[in-house]
Amino acid sequence: MLDQIVSGLKAHFPDRLVDELVSAYQEAKHNFFLGGLRLSAVEGGRFCEAAMRMLEYATTKKFTDLGRMIGSDKLFETLSNYPKTQFPESIRVHIPRAIRVVYDIRNKRDAAHLADDIDPNLQDATLVVSNLDWILAEFIRLYHRVSADEATKIIEGLVTRKVPVAEDFDGFLKVLNPNLSASAYVLVLLYERGADGATFSELERWVRPTMRSNLRRTLRKMVDDDAFLHEQDEGRFLLTKLGRQEVERRNLHRIE
Repeated sequence: MLDQIVSGLKAHFPDRLVDELVSAYQEAKHNFFLGGLRLSAVEGGRFCEAAMRMLEYATTKKFTDLGRMIGSDKLFETLSNYPKTQFPESIRVHIPRAIRVVYDIRNKRDAAHLADDIDPNLQDATLVVSNLDWILAEFIRLYHRVSADEATKIIEGLVTRKVPVAEDFDGFLKVLNPNLSASAYVLVLLYERGADGATFSELERWVRPTMRSNLRRTLRKMVDDDAFLHEQDEGRFLLTKLGRQEVERRNLHRIE
């Protein structure tokens, strides 16, 4: 999937810009899941440096060298002044505004917050990575010629399912937190699998031996009672939105 995204974008943009964009995106998301919240904001800034140059290239076929400072305010003003019929609104307005949010968070991430019980680093990093998701999805939507929903699904499977607490050993997924309950174990496995989901036989192989005898009952409760999972006709289990929220709310995907 990553190769398809990269090759599709490189058909429209210089290779080094696409490589920088995707590399910074992956690093930001990886740092976020590892708990390196400040580093997520830093990589978010690097991502935006590449994204701004892609906006330059999309409108002028030229871009500021990666080794030079880019004037974001001037660029955004120039983009907003293009005629509506010349470039898509996302290029002129929406992506620049999303970049501005990330830039402001990166530069002011130590600012005081109104709610003392909210960790500003987590709050800010969550906003940063959400904006990075949206910006990348917009580039995919515009230059891969797919719908917004399909672009979002593409990036959901790109990085967010690669989580630190699950490690892949040649197709065998091992959860690195031995203290999880059976249901939490399943949530982590399916969070890692993303849009691919997993069959009963795969889950049975990956869970701990003590969890296997009651696995069907565990899955049935998670499907019917909790709505954390959805079972497709072919017996494949997928995480629902509620299931993803449960993983993130409880930080099950992180190594403590």
